[in-house]
Amino acid sequence: MTRERKGAPQPPFPRTSRIGTFAASVGITDYAALHRWSVTDLDGFWAAVVDHLDVDFTTPPTAVLGRREMPGAQWFPGAELNYAAHALRGAGGVAVVAYSQTRDVVELTWDELRDQVARARAGLARLGVGRGDRVVAYLPNIPETLVAFLAAASLGAVWASCAPEFGARSVIDRFAQIEPTVLLAAPGYTYGAKPVDRRAEVAALRAGLPTVRHVVAVPYGAGDLPDATTWDELLAEPAEPAYDPVPFDHPLYVLFSSGTTGRPKAIVHGHGGITVEHLKNHALSWDLGPGDRILWFSTTAWMMWNALVSGLLCGASVVLVDGNPVHPDVGWQWRIAQETGATLMGASPGFLMACRAEGYVPPPLPRLRQLGAAGSPLPPEGYHWVAEHLDGVLLNVGSGGTDVCTGIVQGSPWQACVTGEIAGPALGVAAAAFDEDGKPVVGELGELVITEPMPSMPVGFWGDRPPTQPGSRYREAYFDVYPGVWRHGDWVRFSATGSCVIAGRSDATLNRGGVRLGTAEFYAVVEELPGIDDSLVVHLEDPAGGNGELLLFVRLAEGAELDEARIARELRTALSPRHVPDRITAVPVVPRNRTGKKLELPVKRILLGADIDDTARGVLADPTALDVFGGFAARARKSAPEQPFPRTGSGGAS
Repeated sequence: MTRERKGAPQPPFPRTSRIGTFAASVGITDYAALHRWSVTDLDGFWAAVVDHLDVDFTTPPTAVLGRREMPGAQWFPGAELNYAAHALRGAGGVAVVAYSQTRDVVELTWDELRDQVARARAGLARLGVGRGDRVVAYLPNIPETLVAFLAAASLGAVWASCAPEFGARSVIDRFAQIEPTVLLAAPGYTYGAKPVDRRAEVAALRAGLPTVRHVVAVPYGAGDLPDATTWDELLAEPAEPAYDPVPFDHPLYVLFSSGTTGRPKAIVHGHGGITVEHLKNHALSWDLGPGDRILWFSTTAWMMWNALVSGLLCGASVVLVDGNPVHPDVGWQWRIAQETGATLMGASPGFLMACRAEGYVPPPLPRLRQLGAAGSPLPPEGYHWVAEHLDGVLLNVGSGGTDVCTGIVQGSPWQACVTGEIAGPALGVAAAAFDEDGKPVVGELGELVITEPMPSMPVGFWGDRPPTQPGSRYREAYFDVYPGVWRHGDWVRFSATGSCVIAGRSDATLNRGGVRLGTAEFYAVVEELPGIDDSLVVHLEDPAGGNGELLLFVRLAEGAELDEARIARELRTALSPRHVPDRITAVPVVPRNRTGKKLELPVKRILLGADIDDTARGVLADPTALDVFGGFAARARKSAPEQPFPRTGSGGAS
């Protein structure tokens, strides 16, 4: 694979980046050595991180690692701190810029942000919120959401949020697990040019969350919420900034898994783990510091929102964006980046590929140093588009997840961008690929694992047994396959030089006659074919151990016709005969969740007979996207009850 020189940093840039100054402070001169040290000397590396990035322990720790075993590693025992205190250390100028299709641009200076957080903290305290209480938000990505989150964190309360496009049932499935006492909500919002009324959903939340004692109405969208404390009332009384010190592992927020494999997991992240990890990630990988500005489109239901607002930890300002990300056109986010002087912009691979498909040329972005891409694999053509139109900008493709709330593999100013690949494991992350026997593999697909603890691994799951106890959902989720080693759930291939390719979720991996195939490989071929806008592939296993049924669904471009023979030929040529589907079907839409991820596993479950509403209805970007698959399954059961989806196509693994 040819290394892209466009966007690849050249000396002296690494020396002037934050990772360069950090490496110089510990006497290391190249990334490979820095990463090796970061995963072999955990005590030395993380002690250097907290010292170099000025982590303010109200009570200092007695050690870096008190217990090293996973699950249950103990970081910085005895330490106390507060995430909000670190997030509000910035000074000078604007801290928050918010763009929306619901109202005009909003700006907050650092002093204004601190003042609003102090007022909101006092308001929450008047509502009876204290340490350990849960505060939840059914709000979009707007300043009020950020203010309320930091206010709750300053009290030691526990935060959780869902985007208002989520239906009431899926929100209740999440929030009810943690029994919140305060709910913040807005009556609606505008998506593109369409006003959306959410008052009925808020009423359903109030009815479905009996522990909620107070509702705070945020003035956003049309209408009012009855019997609620207004936002102005919450912030009515002046107050001085204050931050309650809490233990390192004290819960900061609860993030929820996608809910595509059952009830969403309530993943608890701690004040200390998030503060330390996000400081490390944002400063050293994303090169953020005072004077920088981060723009990354996200809803409040995605962990990228939590990562975005953590830009404040580094003294950088944050750009919040709410609305249709491609309204009135794909240029909206790029124009925001230009207007705000973003130095780091994040974008989904789907968005970048849409820009490429439309022939879009971004405006001049003289301050932009990095373009982040995460959420799904970026095809090589996306790399070429970025290199062509953003000369001198480092493309930092990464993959991580809600479970660790950070990047596991990604780039940095010290790593070249490799077309079609991710630069390698992040600092402090001992990532590897394991085969089924738990042995490391290089150059072939394996399970993505983490062999050493990280500070931002979850404190646990809400309401679960302690992670160290047998039978806990936490232990079963990450440590059931390789004892003592974190199994992340992705299918990955590492090269000899450390770069890697994520081939899809391992629970969606196609196991065809004993050979495992990554879904991302299919999409990279199929979605480059003329006339195909999107695709999804699933495999229905044969209980007898045969090849099973490989099913490919495609969304055709307007006016295009399905050409099964051409698709089969391209897959056979580019990949292998095993990649040729047994059936290729055109569908009106490919189901994705609200962060753009394809939902292979829910489709598979539906085709095997599961009810649509019990799979992923509540997390769909398009609520109707699964309906066609339910119809397929019903017709298949009627024609052949013993075979949920019969073989009807040509092709196969011959």
